[in-house]
Amino acid sequence: MRTPYDIIIKPVITERSMDDAANKKYTFKVDKKANKTQVKLALEEIFGIEISKVNIMNVKGKVKKMGRSVGRTSSSKKAIVTLSPKSKEIEFFKGL
Repeated sequence: MRTPYDIIIKPVITERSMDDAANKKYTFKVDKKANKTQVKLALEEIFGIEISKVNIMNVKGKVKKMGRSVGRTSSSKKAIVTLSPKSKEIEFFKGL
């Protein structure tokens, strides 16, 4: 059985994700096999918050070239989580 820490890999810290954090939307990189229900339950257990909506997207790897050889960066899965209006904010994102 997978733990919540196996499902949630790391938070995504970008300008856009920080702007969304003001509206109680937080972005996380998640396991490729995780679905919306698993992401919601994992985040509620880790941070003790109440989630109203989860959006998930698959991010394809980019094509990279090094001289004559062509490669690809690894693909990943990203989740954008919207908290309910009465839920507290995630403290990790406050100091950034």
